Amino acid sequence: MGAYSALLGFALVVILAWQASAQTCSTSLQSTSGTKTFTSCNNLPSLSATLAWTYFPANGSIVIGFRATPAASAGWVAWGINPTAAQMVGTQALIAFKHSNGSAIVDTYNLKDTNPPQPSSISITVSDKSVIIESSGHITIFATLTLPSNKTAINHVWQVGSAVSGLVPQIHAINTANLASAKTIDLKTGASSGGAVVSGKTLKDRHGIINVVGWGILMPIGAMLARYLRMFESADPAWFYLHAFCQSAGYILGVSGWATGLKLGSDSAGIVYHSHRNIGITLFCFGTLQIFALLLRPKKDHKFRKFWNVYHYAIGYSVIILSIINIFKGFDILKPGDKWKHAYIAVIASLGGIALVLEVATWIIFFQRRSKTSPRAVNNGYGNGGGHGFKQSHEDNSV
Repeated sequence: MGAYSALLGFALVVILAWQASAQTCSTSLQSTSGTKTFTSCNNLPSLSATLAWTYFPANGSIVIGFRATPAASAGWVAWGINPTAAQMVGTQALIAFKHSNGSAIVDTYNLKDTNPPQPSSISITVSDKSVIIESSGHITIFATLTLPSNKTAINHVWQVGSAVSGLVPQIHAINTANLASAKTIDLKTGASSGGAVVSGKTLKDRHGIINVVGWGILMPIGAMLARYLRMFESADPAWFYLHAFCQSAGYILGVSGWATGLKLGSDSAGIVYHSHRNIGITLFCFGTLQIFALLLRPKKDHKFRKFWNVYHYAIGYSVIILSIINIFKGFDILKPGDKWKHAYIAVIASLGGIALVLEVATWIIFFQRRSKTSPRAVNNGYGNGGGHGFKQSHEDNSV
């Protein structure tokens, strides 16, 4: 049990660190003219971007520092204000990138439609715009803007892309994060609302964390507890309650993660990850079938118990296999960084190693028991549900 607890604790630390690894906002940013200090900053909820600003109520202006990383080294970053809605079309934007001649460019763009925009004047007064491109690849845009009608609650939009043709940023990707980069923000309080994502931690990260812990860790641990601990008479009935707890907790978390997935899908109309979605739906159905199966579990001596056992094993192991497959598909979609995928691989490999050792130990126990039991007793144990045979242990104590 100590090994299970240690692995679960390690997994939780790793996954929470994934959340903490997101870019953190700062009120001090380095510009071409030195360090600029702002009064407020926010971690934006998608694309690992940050926004720092100082609001001047006397003249209704703000000085901003927007920092993000392009989708590729030759890409671009953008931030802007939409006077009418929290959406891309209609945004009066500042877009920055590294020109093919090596210079850093920042210019204004009026996003009239979804086509690649040309540099143009915008309806918002902009001055003192500049840009710095860091060796790490981060790009920071600085500018002073006069707010429309001196409103402090603004619709702001941010984006990153992978390519620029001349002075024209090319169309960005249409991943969930790219489609969730618009919100309404109050420059006085820093509070955000609206847009396609929840405030604070992003819904997609919550979706990933909940599913990794629920489907990807608790479910395999629960199956291992049932398979290996029940071989020891002293562990009965503790193994059953531990198994039920892990599976129930995993199912509850899994359903929560499935629900957040539905929310992400509804917020990203037209973007469908078909295999990830279909496996998720299958997992929900199989998990629900397992819960209902507990209500219909025959008694140990019932003639249908062996059929129930086959069903329970088949669905249970299918859930574990599909969960692991879908988690890796989720990594490919969310792209949290290879280190988090490697960390999960380490957790699963550790569980697999423990399972291998326990499997060998289980068969050793089986052969030792068989060698101490007469063939007649073994046959009676298999046929009548008595004795202490390996098969009896795996069938009659099944949950």
